[in-house]
Amino acid sequence: MADAKRTVRRERLAARRDVPPAVRAARDAAIVATLRILPELAGAGDLLLYAALPGEPDLDALLGDPPPGARVLLPRVEGDRIVAVPHRPGTPLAPGALGVREPTGAAVALDVLDAVVLPGVAFDATGWRLGRGGGHYDRLLAAVAGRAVAVGVTHEDAVLPTVPREPHDRPVDVLVTDASVRRRDADAGPGRA
Repeated sequence: MADAKRTVRRERLAARRDVPPAVRAARDAAIVATLRILPELAGAGDLLLYAALPGEPDLDALLGDPPPGARVLLPRVEGDRIVAVPHRPGTPLAPGALGVREPTGAAVALDVLDAVVLPGVAFDATGWRLGRGGGHYDRLLAAVAGRAVAVGVTHEDAVLPTVPREPHDRPVDVLVTDASVRRRDADAGPGRA
């Protein structure tokens, strides 16, 4: 399974590099527009977003102008886990673990999170996610399961028929792309909205 994950990861990361910047920007804008009206995020008091790596859907527009009433938090990698750190729009981010832009400041307890918005290298239509291989978001999702809605974001071309998965992997509840919204049904998998 690890070899299958590495293969898919390598193929998807290479495909990302081939997307022209103007196309990527339009896709990212569509994702942000959908997140702004997504019912699962309406009224979320504590919202964990992320600062994008190259090729990931860029949420900086949402970081700079968050939903009304939401407190934005960003992930910071500490060892093998992610902690959530409050972030005010315009506050500079520091280079962190794994090349990710991260917040400084004190972390808060994960149990305050109402929603987690996270990227993936690839997803399948049933909400399963293939990340970069560290398992950080899988551990985070396991820690907030049943308390916070998990919203995956990716470009539509990164939604595959299936992604390789292992017992520790965690699916998202909602998958937002530049072309669709898919919701996970606990019994039958997600449907399209």
